Amino acid sequence: MCMDKNAIIEERHLNESVRIFKILGNPVRLIMLKALEKTELNVSQLGELLGVEQSVVSHHLATLREHQLVQSTRDGKQIYYKLTDPHIIDVVDEMIDHTDHVLRGKQHGE
Repeated sequence: MCMDKNAIIEERHLNESVRIFKILGNPVRLIMLKALEKTELNVSQLGELLGVEQSVVSHHLATLREHQLVQSTRDGKQIYYKLTDPHIIDVVDEMIDHTDHVLRGKQHGE
């Protein structure tokens, strides 16, 4: 059977998907996304939650913004960040569920 890889996943979608999975491969960004699923937070709050410097938080937020995963809103002098696309949390939650199966040594549904 001869298959065309572009018939499976269009190349531009494949490339962007790989970039997004690389973004999700960072533990700080995963926790940020899960935290922002619950509530809007500013850089200071995220830094405190994650135990990292504000510059680190800002760097990760810039990456998440670049890929349209978070957005910011200003409230006076404060800038708050929130999740832009809840679909990404579905991906993260499915990954965490799969991780649970792997860690327990069980197949899906066991």
